[in-house]
Amino acid sequence: MARRRWPAEWEEQDGVLLAWPHGDTDWAANLAAVEGTYRELIIAALGFEDVFLIVGSPSVKARAVEVLGRATQGLTGNLHWVELPYDDTWLRDSGPITVLEGAKRIWLDFRFTGWGDKFEASLDDRIPEGLHALSCFSHLQRQRVDFALEGGAIETDGDGTLLSTWTCLKRRHPGKTRGEIERVLGDTLGIDRFLWLEHGELDGDDTDAHIDTLARFAARDRIVYQSCDRPNDPHYDSLQRMAQELQALTTRQRQPFELFPLPFAPPIVDSSGRRLAASYANFLIVNNAILMPGYDESTDLDAAEVLSTAFPDRDVVIVPCRSLIEQNGSLHCVTMQLPAGVVS
Repeated sequence: MARRRWPAEWEEQDGVLLAWPHGDTDWAANLAAVEGTYRELIIAALGFEDVFLIVGSPSVKARAVEVLGRATQGLTGNLHWVELPYDDTWLRDSGPITVLEGAKRIWLDFRFTGWGDKFEASLDDRIPEGLHALSCFSHLQRQRVDFALEGGAIETDGDGTLLSTWTCLKRRHPGKTRGEIERVLGDTLGIDRFLWLEHGELDGDDTDAHIDTLARFAARDRIVYQSCDRPNDPHYDSLQRMAQELQALTTRQRQPFELFPLPFAPPIVDSSGRRLAASYANFLIVNNAILMPGYDESTDLDAAEVLSTAFPDRDVVIVPCRSLIEQNGSLHCVTMQLPAGVVS
């Protein structure tokens, strides 16, 4: 039997999955700004690969067509429309996670509980099943897993290693031991090596410390992470401790990781004064490029320079994402890559 493997995000992709925001999602309060962000994100992604865009109804599709206009034409990728109902647009957490077994592609359909029952998520929990019913995905095997897990909570090097925060997984499964959680993740994702972080959580993040806001693999021996060098910032102690944990981790070959600290954007707050989780670690890897969230701050260019160094063979494209963090997520959170062989 072929070994199960969860591919790294930097491996070849058939495209990326998104869902268009509309007035019945949490984006209603700043919908126009978010639609502009989605327009820029979709155009940026189409510069490198296909985009599969979920819309909730014909009227939502009509609005998306209006906002996108002709800007999607003549690019490298094609735009594909998918009509499915959804509660919200955080496909990193509600979308399917692809694993490989030889030539087979398997969609893991974990339970999505709205980040620990914080929000209604019954429609989002059915997104993988709805996608699987489409002809372009029906050749895949869908495996429903009775275990609450979000894609943003886990990170892999593509070689059986998982990086995650213990905070998130423990809050989702307070009755389970670390060994029990590792057995589930090992069996479903093909993981045999676990790297757990005990520190790191951002204000304005209601995911309970998703790893994709904190630290990401750039290669099997490289990690990019969100740093903080301002002692007066409330995040300073926690992120310094996380950096020390990362420095202590080793690769499968027992060598220290090459670490790339990302600058921390100046504090960004909403109209009520609430601090927003503006993390540069929430980037998306696509074919030949890195799509990086920008927050209209001077640190945007500094972060892009770090990512260019960590990913020397890829372009870095900044996508304006200030509107996204109003709802506690960013660029990686609203996307899910589709590895090569997923699309028929």
